[in-house]
Amino acid sequence: MRTQVVIIGSGPSGLLLGQLLANSGIDNVILERVDRNYVLGRVRAGVLEQGMVDLLDEAGVGARMHAEGLPHEGISLAFDNRRHRIDLHGLTGKRVMVYGQTEVTHDLMDKREAAGLTTVYEAKNVQPHDFDTASPFVTYEKDGVTHRIDCDFIAGCDGFHGVSRKSVPQEAIRTYERAYPFGWLGILAEVPPADHELIYANHPRGFALCSMRSEHRSRYYVQCSLDDKIEDWSDERFWDELRRRLPKEAAERVTTGPSFEKSIAPLRSFVAEPMQFGRLSLVGDAAHIVPPTGAKGLNLAASDVRYLYSGLREYYLDKSSVGLDAYSGKALSRVWKAVRFSWWMTTMLHRFPDTDAFGQRIQEAELDYLVHSQVASASLAENYVGLPY
Repeated sequence: MRTQVVIIGSGPSGLLLGQLLANSGIDNVILERVDRNYVLGRVRAGVLEQGMVDLLDEAGVGARMHAEGLPHEGISLAFDNRRHRIDLHGLTGKRVMVYGQTEVTHDLMDKREAAGLTTVYEAKNVQPHDFDTASPFVTYEKDGVTHRIDCDFIAGCDGFHGVSRKSVPQEAIRTYERAYPFGWLGILAEVPPADHELIYANHPRGFALCSMRSEHRSRYYVQCSLDDKIEDWSDERFWDELRRRLPKEAAERVTTGPSFEKSIAPLRSFVAEPMQFGRLSLVGDAAHIVPPTGAKGLNLAASDVRYLYSGLREYYLDKSSVGLDAYSGKALSRVWKAVRFSWWMTTMLHRFPDTDAFGQRIQEAELDYLVHSQVASASLAENYVGLPY
């Protein structure tokens, strides 16, 4: 088989790249190591920057998002038993969209299938080859048979643990990492959210976040120890802990109910440089991870897609490699700004086990300055809604 672009990974970044390429008449094949239902079962992010909303519209998959998604014009920061609203729209003229990553993936999958584009699920032992030459190819196994796809370019959209980054020679790549000494315990429940906008809470007992996926489905998180076990957290214990960390008026609006998903996620920042190796480009989590505090993970993948798609389109339609050659530099410039913002939000809102009295007072002063300075609030808002591509 031959195609122009092989995309490894059928998460939202791989699917979005594939759809944008197909809309421009650029052939592509997606290889995915697991089945379709497993991909759709992943519970991930739900806050989309305006740039990603526009990109989904450009791909032709925005109709359901606009019909069912929740546009948000602000967020609240809670500390010292009070809430302070950051007016995102008033400060930037932009909004964010609350629409679950699972729904984005579903919309992109449906669009790809309706267009008759090729996705190979349960493709085992996927391996990119010769991407440092003009003739790269990818091999995989399906039903015990080894297949080969020759191509012009390979896009590694297969996540942090995928094969794409691991295929790069160790001496050709540099990584940067920061692990945080706590995790997020998160639940999903079919209950109305505590507020119509997200609440980020800093409390002596730890961070908490009130989020949602719809007007009837809530997503809540509390900071927890990395040693905690899911089985130690009953629903009752979770709800009690969440309400303790919220201002009284917000706690009273929390509707409790049985959770249908519960997980503990460690937090880390990770960046791999560069993001391009000959004709292999890394996209999204394959190249970078951010803590979820700033709602940047999925949105960073979308900006990577924008830069790579623009470069590939220019290569095929305008016969120029300028955009492709600039991919890694453009992507990393935006990645590091988002890594900084996510790190800042994390350090400002969480309680660190090694923070002394001086450090705690600095954190409190930072929060007080942030909500009472229009310039500081505008800086947060600008980064939260998303820096321009």
